[in-house]
Amino acid sequence: MQPLIYDVAVSADGFISGIKGDISLFPHQGSIVDDYIARLSIYSHCIMGRNTYEFGYQYGLEAGQNPYPSMQSLVVSSSVKLPSNSDVKQISSNILTEIDKLKANCSAPIYLCGGGELAGWLLANNAIDKLRLKRAPILLGYGVQLFGGNGTRISANLTDTKIHDNGIIYQEFDIL
Repeated sequence: MQPLIYDVAVSADGFISGIKGDISLFPHQGSIVDDYIARLSIYSHCIMGRNTYEFGYQYGLEAGQNPYPSMQSLVVSSSVKLPSNSDVKQISSNILTEIDKLKANCSAPIYLCGGGELAGWLLANNAIDKLRLKRAPILLGYGVQLFGGNGTRISANLTDTKIHDNGIIYQEFDIL
């Protein structure tokens, strides 16, 4: 059984992006980014919500294109519009069943790319196994919350911490 791992950058006040998806204050280079890029090679699949997938459009991603060619990408949405020859798979129903099948049958861990609403829903349904936070020393004040405002309480075990340049802290947790 492979774990579903939420691997995400987060501000000190708990946001994964600012208003209108603004990520400009998050680091885009340095050792934290190098570690993240290296971690991407361990994942076999990527799961994301529609907003996270469509966020890539402003950076040149085209509908149906896989933003992570080294892994199979899945978009959880009933409303995303993908072409018939899409490189990504859409999951629009039986989401937990589909994720359970994926965990049981894939060859490596699964990357939960986002977003906050999807992560909050998956957390509330006990589907997230690990949390990898790249904590940036920034305060956004508003935006997309780490778990989309979901009030689910969880227990977790801190399994790794690493301090990176500019005060960025990487933390890894097992969800209990």
